[in-house]
Amino acid sequence: MTPPLNGLTALLGFEYTEVSPDRVVIDWDVTPDHHQPFGIVHGGVYCAVIETAASVAAWAWLQENGPEGSYAVGVSNQTDFLRAISEGHATAVATPIHRGRSQQLWQVDVTSAPTGLVARGQVRLQNLTSKV
Repeated sequence: MTPPLNGLTALLGFEYTEVSPDRVVIDWDVTPDHHQPFGIVHGGVYCAVIETAASVAAWAWLQENGPEGSYAVGVSNQTDFLRAISEGHATAVATPIHRGRSQQLWQVDVTSAPTGLVARGQVRLQNLTSKV
């Protein structure tokens, strides 16, 4: 089961290439639409892909391990920008650091060939149910 690509994720051209409770992979082609004024990928794009990958991963894990109707929302996103890119293909891979009853912590690495690691982030998410 994969959540829909809509809103910001669709606008940025993200594509889920793997979704499981243990790993989420998002691919996209870098275009000038992703640039900040100086011709490199805007840091907000990296924050968005990191938040998306971690959120989808947390949701996928909860589908198997949480109460029915569970979902997760981000409460903290720490993103480091390591190398600038302006074109090519980029991939974000989310892997778990901690998955608990009330919160989860995911690490997301963003890479681009041949540059390698271009950004890395950590997202803490709160596990919620549809019952408020």
